[in-house]
This record gives sequence, structure tokens and C-alpha cells, in this order.
Amino acid sequence: VQLQASGGGLVQTGGSLKLSCAASGGPVSTYTIGWFRQAPGKEREFVMAIRQGGGSSAYADSVKGRFSIARDRAKNEVYLQMNGLRPEDTAVYSCAATKSVALRNPENYLYWGQGTQVTVSS
Repeated sequence: VQLQASGGGLVQTGGSLKLSCAASGGPVSTYTIGWFRQAPGKEREFVMAIRQGGGSSAYADSVKGRFSIARDRAKNEVYLQMNGLRPEDTAVYSCAATKSVALRNPENYLYWGQGTQVTVSS
């Protein structure tokens, strides 16, 4: 499966952005799709994921109550809705696909899209 992330940009503190992860080469619902982010000088960090099949989600504590994830089977896309953005959310966000149940570990993801930059100004 090939993934294409988009939707990043510059937003003020408290603002919102919606990232999209478009998949091709296979149904997005047959993979667990995860969103990760990496800020300069920091390790890649798990953000949220939507599980294959039933579509339940998992999230990092740092985004609880602010971010949500959804899947559109018809468009074969996964979305990351980010509300209440903070300067510490600034990073390059990437989507990835896995068949593994250990969805918080980026090493378990086989397929990666290119990143999209999210910058939150204070």
C-alpha cells in the first residue's frame, strides 16, 4: 500500500487542522493506520491510530481530548482532526500502515507516507 499525507500548515495556538492520509494499492480498512510526529531533535512519537477492521482508535495521552481519527472507506483515506493545537504539537506528521497489533511502535509499520509539516505559533 502507498500512503500520501497532506493538510499540514501554519496555525495559531488553539487553532485546528485536518490531516489526510490517502491510500492506494489496497483497502485502508485492512491496515491499522497510525499517525506519528517528529519534532526537530526529538524521536518519532506516536500520535493516534485507527485499527484495521472495526476501526477502534488508540491515542497518545498528549493529544487526548484534542485530536480524533476517522476513516473513509469510500475515499480510502484516514483523517487526523487536530483541535486545540499547541506550540508543542509542532512537528512533521506522517501516516503509516501496519498489520501488527503493537500499533504504538513505529518499527512495526511497514509502509510510510511522506510527512506534512504542522507549525503552531504562540
